[in-house]
Amino acid sequence: MPEEIRPVKTCLVVDDSRVVRKVARRILEELDFEVAEASDGMEALAWCRTDMPRAILLDWNMPVLNGIEFLQQLRREPGGDKPVVVFCSVENDPDHIGQALEHGASEYIMKPFDSDIIESKFVEAGLL
Repeated sequence: MPEEIRPVKTCLVVDDSRVVRKVARRILEELDFEVAEASDGMEALAWCRTDMPRAILLDWNMPVLNGIEFLQQLRREPGGDKPVVVFCSVENDPDHIGQALEHGASEYIMKPFDSDIIESKFVEAGLL
């Protein structure tokens, strides 16, 4: 019986912390995602203009272009309405969460996170 061919699922992890990116990469690879990394919103935007991912795990507080600024610009890009964006931040007040959702995020994860949290939010967002 031929091996099932599954579509490639890509996730761009955008966070200025190398440690957070590496932890997220390990979790996402276990969920069968191909993972790319960006350390700020501008780098992430450049990556999206080249190869739009299916999902984006996005930090809020970053240099150069923060998470909300990136999300606003992403949604104006050709195909930028397609990626499912999951914010991942230490910002936990209702105003921040509401602002993220208002600008097009699908889900919101609090830091610190673990594999169960990412998996459940990705299921809720229709990615798994």
